[in-house]
Amino acid sequence: MTTAATDPARSSAHARSSPAAGARATDRARRERRLGWALTAPALAVMLLVTAYPMLDALWLSLFSYRLTDPGGREPVGLRNYAVVLADPLWWEDVRTTVVIVLLTVPVELVLGMALATLMHGIARGRGVVRTALLVPYGIVTVVSAFAWRSAFSDDTGFVNGWLGLGDLAWFGHRWTSLGVICASEIWKTTPFTSLLLLAGLAQVPDELREAAQMDGASAWQRLWRVTLPSMRRTLLVAILFRTLDAYRVFDSIFVMTAGAQRTESVSFLAYRQMIGRTALGLGAAVSILLFLSVLSIALLLVRAFRIELVQARGA
Repeated sequence: MTTAATDPARSSAHARSSPAAGARATDRARRERRLGWALTAPALAVMLLVTAYPMLDALWLSLFSYRLTDPGGREPVGLRNYAVVLADPLWWEDVRTTVVIVLLTVPVELVLGMALATLMHGIARGRGVVRTALLVPYGIVTVVSAFAWRSAFSDDTGFVNGWLGLGDLAWFGHRWTSLGVICASEIWKTTPFTSLLLLAGLAQVPDELREAAQMDGASAWQRLWRVTLPSMRRTLLVAILFRTLDAYRVFDSIFVMTAGAQRTESVSFLAYRQMIGRTALGLGAAVSILLFLSVLSIALLLVRAFRIELVQARGA
């Protein structure tokens, strides 16, 4: 009887406390939202100041038929530039080439970056020296790195053919070998950045979870797949998002190594060639806007694919 009388009392007390707990969680969420806006507002203002005007100017320019060599012949054409670009097979071929570069580089960078992050996480001494050494490729200017790779794989002055015993193989004379060198240079340069991002996420995984899984008999692969990677979900999203968007906008390596020859032209290089090579500012601006929309769509798809709930991340 006492227990029966106590349980309803507890239930009613819990019912009375639930709205209060919900109100406290809501107030906390509002405060965190206001704090988030306050902290990001200065950076957001600078980004809008630096990027909003060029984007709006490019959008406005894409609505005109305008060549730099004929300033007086500028005339409004509405969305015709976009129709011309989307109807051109070259646009879709460049999109496929860009997607191939993304698919060949980002997964490899994630795997190598995770391996390097695990290695650095387990180092007890000299961790700072190792991190600094790994950052050397990332610190080199992309154009300088691309010139070095082009020289190394050149069929007349390069040393790679001699090392591998490939004779006079023309790496930049074929589509897939050219893309292979471009992707290898991108992987070499940006894997250190990916590894540092993943190292930051790896440091936040509680050691107790891995130790408990090991005591339960989980193998190293099972601990990685079932414990470590799920705990690094948000860090993985940041790494994949940064590298995918950066790889989709690849330009420097292609410009230096092949200049778009052998069907290695990316979408960014197509925009450059339209605006600078052909001085077709309207068409080039339309390509740039389509590139921006593609990057934005990729970002939204990645965020949705990972389904990260910010409320759960706050622990509310």
